[in-house]
Amino acid sequence: MKTIYTPCRYDFVGSFLRPAKLKEARQLFKQGKLSQAELDAVTDEAVRAVVAKQKAAGFHVITDGEFRRAYWHLDFMWGFEGVAHKEGGGVQFNGEVAALDETWLVGKIKAKAHPFVEYFRFLKQFEDEQTVAKYTIPAPAQMYQQFIIPQNIAATRKIYATDDELIADIAAAYREVITEFYAAGCRNLQFDDCTWGAVVGDAAKQRYEALGLNLEEVKRQLLTVNNLALAGKPADMVINSHICRGNYHSTYFTSGPYDAVADYVFAQEHVDALYLEYDDERSGGFAPLAKVSPDKKVVLGLITTKTPQLEDKEAVIARIHEAAKYVPLERLYLSPQCGFASCEIGNKLTEEEQWAKLALVKEIAEQVWGH
Repeated sequence: MKTIYTPCRYDFVGSFLRPAKLKEARQLFKQGKLSQAELDAVTDEAVRAVVAKQKAAGFHVITDGEFRRAYWHLDFMWGFEGVAHKEGGGVQFNGEVAALDETWLVGKIKAKAHPFVEYFRFLKQFEDEQTVAKYTIPAPAQMYQQFIIPQNIAATRKIYATDDELIADIAAAYREVITEFYAAGCRNLQFDDCTWGAVVGDAAKQRYEALGLNLEEVKRQLLTVNNLALAGKPADMVINSHICRGNYHSTYFTSGPYDAVADYVFAQEHVDALYLEYDDERSGGFAPLAKVSPDKKVVLGLITTKTPQLEDKEAVIARIHEAAKYVPLERLYLSPQCGFASCEIGNKLTEEEQWAKLALVKEIAEQVWGH
């Protein structure tokens, strides 16, 4: 069977709204009223259903909707040695505090048999001639950022005296997990990366200055850890990156154009494609796309997952052609700007509205590219 490689001309980021039955089962499990086996059975059924819906919608990529995790990023980090977590954390988003488990270091970061690889194996069985399984994990830079944030830096310094040592261990652990995914048959892996979105804009500059950090040095570190993790990846494995400014219950974390990071991530990061958030004015213009290296594809996230209203088709098409002034049309693709449920709480729209968004993505892509 021929391998399909992402991005597909019409694509999506990866997460889907959790069905009510799954949300209820996860809550019962937390309360000790449901066993792990019972939760797994409900989750397996939900994954089968969401994969069937992805196929019915005519998409060529399938994901498990991220149904097996609470958070798009933290659950993955818990799968390494040296990482501890507990309930009770939170991060301020625009008008809402995102409830996120506290996650910190208690030892050196090392890879072990990662549960996400088993999750991928379950998904892969649903591949067919028309579809390929994609798995999403947080970028190495996201893991690095998690352990140098102000509330974690003291714990991290007990284990790692320097940032470079931390970066080296994260990259090495990721290389091992990438090898695990490859051995399980994964040929399409996606890094989800909010770190670049967190360092754009004036507010970010002020935030980092207040912490006494040099923003350009921070960008260099983000690029370094991602590229070290990608070193030596198999030639027939695609690893793409989705860049976002935060997505929690239809709110966002930061705003700002890509100009300040384009010389790093667009020009120098060794991923195969970039899924870029471009759904509103917070993302700025398309001019930074001129910095995208010629070996990369660009997926324009022009359809928002934060609101149920459908975009104007002609306006989206016009924006695609505007972007084509900077990256040739044949290297451009279309998707929503983010997932529909980066965390299990999900965004403020219904499942029906979610699928209507994806139908619009497909319809526009077929009109622009003819397939």
